[in-house]
Amino acid sequence: MSLIVDTFSRTVEYLRLSVTDRCDFRCVYCMSEDPCFLSKDHVLSLEELAWVAQAFTELGVKKIRLTGGEPLVRTDCDQLVKLLGKLPGLEELSMTTNGSRLTRFAAEMHASGLNRLNISLDTLKPDLFTSLTRNGKVDRVIAGIDAAIAAGFKKIKINAVILRGQNDDEVLDLIEFCRERDLDIAFIEEMPLGVIDERKRSRHCSSKEIQDIISERYELIQSNRRTGGPARYFTMPGSDIHVGFISPHSNNFCHECNRVRVTVEGRLLLCLGNENSVDLKAIVREFPGDIEKLKVAILDGIQHKPKEHHFDPNGETQILRFMNATGG
Repeated sequence: MSLIVDTFSRTVEYLRLSVTDRCDFRCVYCMSEDPCFLSKDHVLSLEELAWVAQAFTELGVKKIRLTGGEPLVRTDCDQLVKLLGKLPGLEELSMTTNGSRLTRFAAEMHASGLNRLNISLDTLKPDLFTSLTRNGKVDRVIAGIDAAIAAGFKKIKINAVILRGQNDDEVLDLIEFCRERDLDIAFIEEMPLGVIDERKRSRHCSSKEIQDIISERYELIQSNRRTGGPARYFTMPGSDIHVGFISPHSNNFCHECNRVRVTVEGRLLLCLGNENSVDLKAIVREFPGDIEKLKVAILDGIQHKPKEHHFDPNGETQILRFMNATGG
């Protein structure tokens, strides 16, 4: 049982650990077109990331997901996977990736101890993919997905952010893509991070709308599946895959939140929709290797985890940081 319990009796067993803010894509919902990346001295080192992960696992965290940016642009990511894979008590080590480098790294990461992959894929149309990512190639990502399957990953999930008027006509195409490859898929409402303007508000597509589109072809059957994250899952006749919906706008899931994030700058972010955080980097640099001081800071910090976020696509709430800096 995790010792990390907030003031609302929620137990934290899941850490999302960001390893870089850099990415080889520039997705429109994730970062600005011309981002300013952090210098190396502002980013946690390999050893510092391992210390933070060790502190969390010693406190009872069972699941760690490596995020970014794009984790695989970090040259020592393979070494980090090997280090974390040896942590006692860690039951699952996973990664969120854009898939662009999996043809090179999938087999190596699987052999090093990575258990699961979440791969972002919002469209199957080459031109639209390049437009949404500002420079990516969809064929490269699909090749990466197939490489991950060939490498032996058994738990692969596709993440798709659906935007009204851009890729909402591809919901069923993405479903068929996943059915053919036996991949789970999660449809995600766009997170209201960065500056929220009328353009962003108008492209919001709710989980209910996506469910209605799928239901035109397939019956969605409520599943009792739980993965430690916020998705609500469904199954469909004639397939073993699960379809998930992550709905920060339309279905607040804060009451069952069991996760925290550590950003690439080493800040313990207690809620995706709030700015309150704890500076863990200052501790690891003042007291390198002192796991006990880190654990005290984590336990003290969790007492400030808020009850809930307040995302409203029509409101004025603005979290002025982008997902590449936050960690996916």
